[in-house]
Amino acid sequence: MKTNDFDYELPESLIAQTPLQKRDESKLFILDKETGKTEHKEFSNIIDYLTSNDVLVLNDTKVLPARLIGVKEETNAIIEILLLKNIKDDEWECLVKPAKRIKVGTIVTFGDGQLKACCIEVLDEGIRIFKMIYEGIFYEVLDKLGDMPLPPYIHEKLKDKDRYQTVYAHHPGSAAAPTAGLHFTKELIAKIEAKGIKILFITLHVGLGTFRPVQVDDVNNHKMHSEYYEMSREVAEYLAEAIASGKRIVSVGTTTTRTLEAIANKYGTFKECSGWTDIFIYPGYEFKAVDALITNFHLPKSTLVMLVSAFAGKDNIMNAYKEAVEKEYRFFSFGDSMFIK
Repeated sequence: MKTNDFDYELPESLIAQTPLQKRDESKLFILDKETGKTEHKEFSNIIDYLTSNDVLVLNDTKVLPARLIGVKEETNAIIEILLLKNIKDDEWECLVKPAKRIKVGTIVTFGDGQLKACCIEVLDEGIRIFKMIYEGIFYEVLDKLGDMPLPPYIHEKLKDKDRYQTVYAHHPGSAAAPTAGLHFTKELIAKIEAKGIKILFITLHVGLGTFRPVQVDDVNNHKMHSEYYEMSREVAEYLAEAIASGKRIVSVGTTTTRTLEAIANKYGTFKECSGWTDIFIYPGYEFKAVDALITNFHLPKSTLVMLVSAFAGKDNIMNAYKEAVEKEYRFFSFGDSMFIK
């Protein structure tokens, strides 16, 4: 299976640069994965496609203001780092630009010395491990000095940083938003619950894989970076009972899907757990937990378009994406949504 098999033509004008004024007014592309039939709605209509036999699972991770611009001590060279994951205590794995300037022992200063990052390990692909030096509470320092880590295809400045968070974001730790959840409002969630639909939350901190393109020709040779996840006992017990009783598990986003499938693969069921997953889902994969999927439109040749192709069938996805382009859907993080049923 070749990476180029997951390519498609996308006019640059369809890459959404800013969020809509109202989250739930984005377009909603409905795709029946069994028949390939499509419909076109507004996201607020998602409630019409959910029943009391459904369990809606969302990722409640919170995006860190993880992009920091600083200067290298001694030379004053401008250095940009992106916090990817907390290894332990004050040690962070970071993506660095320009990485060639950063060796073990290099110190980068941010905010006139309010935060310093000392490189303690050099890894491949522009990755460095830094020890953070600061006074007070790290996340408060980060809130003051950091910017939201918007994807490289977004060139507009974000006026309201909360628009790159879901309304239910709770656990800080992500380097990118679980963007399928950006369409939900608190009012829509209340309406879904009022309809008798159970809503559950898991956590997966979105990491480097979101920013890395697939750089190999053969899909089988791609290696995913690991991401941290958590599932509570209450959620695990409810999911296990829901599956046993034939309820439909509706996953919001590829991050939620990867978490549910990683846990189901590891334990054969759901249980209270936490850990790291590098699960890579592409056509040929047999889904064990997820029955329906709410997602955005993903980059050509990305692991995410491979995941939705595994879920709905590659031909169905490629046909749907072509139709979405023709109907001028907005693509990627701030773009429109798709419901695969």
